[in-house]
Amino acid sequence: MADILIVDDERNTCDALAVILRREGHRTTLTVSGEAALAHLQGHLVDMVLSDVKMPGMDGLAVLRQIKTLYTDLPVVMMSGHSDVIAAVEAMKQGAFDYLVKPFGKEDVLRAVQKALAMRAVLVENRALKRQMQDHLARPQVIGASAAWRRVCAMVDQVAPSRTTVLLTGESGTGKELIAGQMHRLSPRAAHPFVTLNAAALPETLLEAELFGYEKGAFTGALQRKPGRFELADHGTLFLDEIGEMPAGAQTKFLRVLQEGTFERLGGTRTLRVDVRIIAATNKALEQEVAAQRFRADLYYRINVIALHLPPLRERREDIPLLVAHFLQKYTRQNNKPLLKLQPQVMRRLQSYDWPGNVRELENVIERAVVLSSGSTIGVAALPPHLQSNAPLLVPNDHFVLPGNATLEQIEREAILQALQRHAGNRQAVARTLNIGVATLYRKLRQYQLQ
Repeated sequence: MADILIVDDERNTCDALAVILRREGHRTTLTVSGEAALAHLQGHLVDMVLSDVKMPGMDGLAVLRQIKTLYTDLPVVMMSGHSDVIAAVEAMKQGAFDYLVKPFGKEDVLRAVQKALAMRAVLVENRALKRQMQDHLARPQVIGASAAWRRVCAMVDQVAPSRTTVLLTGESGTGKELIAGQMHRLSPRAAHPFVTLNAAALPETLLEAELFGYEKGAFTGALQRKPGRFELADHGTLFLDEIGEMPAGAQTKFLRVLQEGTFERLGGTRTLRVDVRIIAATNKALEQEVAAQRFRADLYYRINVIALHLPPLRERREDIPLLVAHFLQKYTRQNNKPLLKLQPQVMRRLQSYDWPGNVRELENVIERAVVLSSGSTIGVAALPPHLQSNAPLLVPNDHFVLPGNATLEQIEREAILQALQRHAGNRQAVARTLNIGVATLYRKLRQYQLQ
């Protein structure tokens, strides 16, 4: 049974078609003008349209063009009382599914309707299969079977279809950007852009330029207009990482976009409107930042509509073998190696380690092990020095694990690497942790090829 819209200025034709189709179990709606047909489509779901070509006012070809623009998958069968070959050809060119010439018999009508509805069913099924395939391809990236991780995935499935702002919290390396991407892929916005920006990676002026864009001549070096991340993410999702590091001035402007959906480019006067879903992330306790007046309370309450905490890897150790298997497959393929296996003592050490850098640190360890292994298995010797030792492996978050027999240069490189892992690549945070200047850090990154 289908919902069929009939458009014909001749009422007798409408009534006759309605009788034929209703006897076959279909529901019909009758309209006598193109304008009335389009008005009906705005508020009702229809499976196909039967439209006359010759009508006063908006003719059938104009109706067809509007339908193909607004409802691309909706099949339209055109009808004409004039054996007008030119009109038939034009209708088919503009996307009509079929063409009936009056007078037509009952069998002609039912044959055309059956074919159109069959095509509609195939399109709907293909769209559903495509969505299932997208979900299937997206889900393997979000790996875990622990109770803690299943709770996260259940919340993602529940929240993804909405347009609500989400705040992701958790330590660095727990997969906040991965979860944000999963939410986008499972949302109605999946066909539109997923745009990311790290709020801690840029000073305030550059952060505002990246968020809102700028006009030519807005500042020195602005040689042409540049759209911001909000414009690029229109109808899609903007993932703003490390929002706790956002400067106060940028917080005020960001809040306005969240509340009103409008902003101006730097140096511009025209107000722009966007439809963007915001997913923010932080590894800070924003309540404490609000209490210390480093983060606006009104912005905090605006982004904290739905909060989702991602557990650290040490709280879901049963997921480590699954993650290891995934990373082994990924990096053996990238390095053109056969799939390697771990020696039992290696897995024991991986599962007993506290993973201060979380999943990101585990991935780096497996990549290193794949590159350094020459046989068919990965032994303890392929692990970083701090995982080879028999010393206790539960490492506090405020400590570095450094090899005792390394040179000063190796120790310095390892300290920088571990700081980068802990702070998710946040250069300013790494510089503060190591008590060095940002310029010095960038020089060391180049020196040790850690870019």
